[in-house]
Amino acid sequence: MTLMSSQRRRIAAGALLAAATMVVTTACGGDSGGDTGGKGKAGAAGFNAAVNKIASPSDKKGGELKFIGSQEADSWDPQRGYYGFVWDFARYYTRQLVSFKAEPGAASTELVSDLATDTGKVSADGLTYTFTLKDGVAWEDGKPITSKDIKYGIERIWAQDVISGGPIYLQQVLDPKGEYKGPYKDTSADKLGLKAIETPDDKTIIFKLPVANGDFLQMLAMPAASPVRQDKDTKAKYGLKPFSSGPYKWDSYTPNKAMKLVRNDKWDGKTDTIRKALPDTISVTFTTNADDMDNRLVEGEYDLDLNATGVGAAARQKVLQQHKDNVDNPQTGFIRYAVFPQTVIPNIECRKAIIYAADSKSLQTARGGPQAGGDIASNMLPPAIKGADPKADPYGKLAGAPDLAKAKEALKKCGKPNGFKTTIAVRNNKKIEIATAESLQQSLKAVGIDAQIDQFDGAQTSGIIGSPKVVKDKGYGIIVMGWGADFPSGQGFLQPLVDGRFILQSGNNNFSELNDPAVNGLFDAALKETDPDKAGELYKQINTKVSEAAVYLPFTHEKNIIWRSSRLTNVYTADAYNGRYDYASLGVVK
Repeated sequence: MTLMSSQRRRIAAGALLAAATMVVTTACGGDSGGDTGGKGKAGAAGFNAAVNKIASPSDKKGGELKFIGSQEADSWDPQRGYYGFVWDFARYYTRQLVSFKAEPGAASTELVSDLATDTGKVSADGLTYTFTLKDGVAWEDGKPITSKDIKYGIERIWAQDVISGGPIYLQQVLDPKGEYKGPYKDTSADKLGLKAIETPDDKTIIFKLPVANGDFLQMLAMPAASPVRQDKDTKAKYGLKPFSSGPYKWDSYTPNKAMKLVRNDKWDGKTDTIRKALPDTISVTFTTNADDMDNRLVEGEYDLDLNATGVGAAARQKVLQQHKDNVDNPQTGFIRYAVFPQTVIPNIECRKAIIYAADSKSLQTARGGPQAGGDIASNMLPPAIKGADPKADPYGKLAGAPDLAKAKEALKKCGKPNGFKTTIAVRNNKKIEIATAESLQQSLKAVGIDAQIDQFDGAQTSGIIGSPKVVKDKGYGIIVMGWGADFPSGQGFLQPLVDGRFILQSGNNNFSELNDPAVNGLFDAALKETDPDKAGELYKQINTKVSEAAVYLPFTHEKNIIWRSSRLTNVYTADAYNGRYDYASLGVVK
């Protein structure tokens, strides 16, 4: 997830919850340079006032919550979206059997019932999960949401030839042999032929796993497990106007320009303990000018950045010096990195040369330094994941300086002593990523590696870098990207990136196309392990093998400087959403 993308979680939840401290912060009266827009204000609550605690708590309804973003969704279709901000925003118009608790910080990682009456009845062998739907849950036209709607929505994940992209965990877990062909090729009369899910009546849904998976409930909390009603399924066009099961419904949408959600009057708040549904309307404006977006946020024209990727370099100093009470600086759980497609750079020593030649300190600076960019990362597991070791540094990246001698030695071994040419792919609407690519380009020049930068349309990610064929055809030897865990385990973070069975022909996230039987086998063993510590040891081994394959160059464990409008109420960061604000809890002062 990108989409994307360290939130929807489980394994670390117990330890995290025990450590979570929740402090409620009331709005401060003295606005030392807060935003200037809006007639009413909750007030600038102070620096980091919403990090793991509530700033400006309120249950008042009304007004328009105004998002602005420089990145469109990969898709608003719940089965297709993989960007992290999409998963957060999708709760306005989707519901799941279970979801994350509406609380700040680590407490948000606890799973609670949503459409279901509880978090399910699980058989002793961990293979059968049974849920009963609540009374009164309805679609936007008032018709009841049924177990068959949930089954059909999940079945859509199998239709990767029609609605490509999105997480495929449920497909892997429920149908590991790939026997089901998806609802659009389903020959059964009701198009509900997936054998692993049973719907004995409209209120009961039963999942039968061929192999136990300790993270299964986490998968059911993803938007990909949202119900979709067959008669409202427009297939590849569904993301243009999803049919709502949540508190808001779609009013208007012009891709790459604007969208608006309004209240769904068929949603019954008595059935929903998660979504506060405070604003009357929710609007989103898209812009290609990130600097202009930051200025408009500071001026009070909008309330927050939809993408939550942080204030850009041009506005950062002004924001921190003059408007610090409107700023939060949370950890995001993301790792920002470069990844090397093996179809373009097949020689491992050539890939090692890139890693050794990279200047970690320069890359960190390009991303905004320790405060705005985060700590230097040396391997591909974030600290909160069981099995992570932030000190594991096989290529000496924590020193912050390139190792030119080892880079040149690796170039000799790969048969390119004078370097080689390649292309860095980077999203054109992410200035920080472009700056990162330019930093890497400069570092590589020192050893003769000529890396040209190709900026692609960030809104077309799944069809460009997400297409192995396009990557090979364009010669993308280096891709700049980032990733946050789909849920807090090695499975939730690493599997989409490095398990060969997750390679897709469109919407792919295993950009390196790593398909190592040893890595795949370690995943199989870890998924069956019910002891988080033992599973963590297996994920540690996977992480080591990934480092040995030299297919990733991690940059930073990300931190962001996030703007918080003075109009916003009930604001807090949630670990369940990668340190972003819990969008479904936000309100505004009218």
